[in-house]
Amino acid sequence: MKKILPFICFVTSFLACTSSAKKEEKIKPSVYKNEEIGWEIEIPLGFNMISQARIDANDKLGKEAIGKVYEGDVKVDSLRHLVSFNKNRFNLFDSTIEPYAEEKPGEYEANNLLIKKLIFDTYNKQGIKIDTSSNKVEVSGQQFFAFYIKVYGPNGTPVLNQVMFNKPIKGFDFGVNITFNNAIDSALLIDAFKKSAFKK
Repeated sequence: MKKILPFICFVTSFLACTSSAKKEEKIKPSVYKNEEIGWEIEIPLGFNMISQARIDANDKLGKEAIGKVYEGDVKVDSLRHLVSFNKNRFNLFDSTIEPYAEEKPGEYEANNLLIKKLIFDTYNKQGIKIDTSSNKVEVSGQQFFAFYIKVYGPNGTPVLNQVMFNKPIKGFDFGVNITFNNAIDSALLIDAFKKSAFKK
């Protein structure tokens, strides 16, 4: 279940909403670049970098949550966070990579199906109702798998949305996880990713 690693923060981004949010330091608009996968993205105005301490805490929460559903050992040693930023605890962007090589055709897509089931089961185990859908999205000439989650509160009204984009690229499994609770921040975060660039 190696492919579980890039999605730990995806599950925890909702769980982290129930914890106290630390004040993040304001930053000026900037562009993040990663040479390993040849990717760059402009951080939207009004969004702040998330501290490594907060990222580590979210990963710990996610590992604990998944551990209640998946009996195997959830290792995060090879998972690396690239750039993570937020406006508040409900609207955030996180990106990760981990080494990955497909051993046989169709393996990556098959693993994606298993991960989707694990995410659904993890929410369900905690009594959280969700709806999901998926498709493929082109970003700067790259074809990504996209997985959408709508999270409902105890009274049945939608409270949060999450989108996961992922694909293998240059020997890594690259994942982007976006969480939002309003249309304005949804547009800012998703547009920032869709306008990001990949070097060939």
